[in-house]
Amino acid sequence: MKEATKDNFIQRNSPDGGFLQSEQWRKFQESVGKKTFNISSDNFWANIIQHQLPVVGKYFYIPRGPLGGANMGDVLALAKKEQAGWIRIDADYKNENYKIVKAPHDMQPQELFIIDITKPEEQLLVEMKPKTRYNIKLAEKKAVRVFDSREEKYLDKFCELVKVTAQRDGITPHPESYYRQMFKTIPAENLRLYVAEYKDKIIAANLVVFYGGTATYLHGASDNESRNVMAPYLLQWRQIQDAKAADCTKYDFGGVKTDDGDKSWAGITKFKTGFSPTTEAVEFPGSYDIVIDPVRYGLYRLIQKAKNILG
Repeated sequence: MKEATKDNFIQRNSPDGGFLQSEQWRKFQESVGKKTFNISSDNFWANIIQHQLPVVGKYFYIPRGPLGGANMGDVLALAKKEQAGWIRIDADYKNENYKIVKAPHDMQPQELFIIDITKPEEQLLVEMKPKTRYNIKLAEKKAVRVFDSREEKYLDKFCELVKVTAQRDGITPHPESYYRQMFKTIPAENLRLYVAEYKDKIIAANLVVFYGGTATYLHGASDNESRNVMAPYLLQWRQIQDAKAADCTKYDFGGVKTDDGDKSWAGITKFKTGFSPTTEAVEFPGSYDIVIDPVRYGLYRLIQKAKNILG
């Protein structure tokens, strides 16, 4: 595929903003030690990330892809050549020659909250939940200052806040080196760090990707202190404003879970959907595995089952 048409093809054929299939993301994955491949033609695109597991060996993963036509022949041939046990895709794909099963877990969120930001700012504010709009105004009234920067000291603070957030919420974050490598590898026009400052202290920070017509909220972190000034709300609003200024038409808040029976994401889903309560989440089929080596794949599933049982 011609260099000039790559990004346009990816963005046109992606169900989301397309950044996970971009060359910028592939190069970042290489920079953190992953082997990658690209298979493409005039109507097909697949950036492939190779993963290595203990015991069962390697497998291929095509994040939020493949894109375009369903011709996977070259990808299947490459997988066999590289001795990958299976190919994980984020699409419901059919192939008579290979067993295709639902993956034991999804690699990406099954629901994304993506809003239309082509409307005037006044209308976007009016369409928010009253509490969301109130919290934005409260942060402004409290003189929370929001800005974006590539300065090292702000990246240092973001990494600190990631650890604070992970401990508070009981999650396992990426290692600090992962975020630092992002800044070294992904161009400044694609990746921005937004920070919220209150009384001369950074209390929240977000990483946002700008790619084509979509801005995507990638990672966020906040301090345990001064949570009452509602800095995350103002951060998101400033990011939406900047996305509009950059001629983006969509703002992707990332993953949500709108199923009332799943309480694990209730807080983050409530926060995100408050910015556009009439917008419905975009649903995806989830991850599927095309089985190349049934023996290795069967062993992999047994190991996964044992891990789930043991917790």
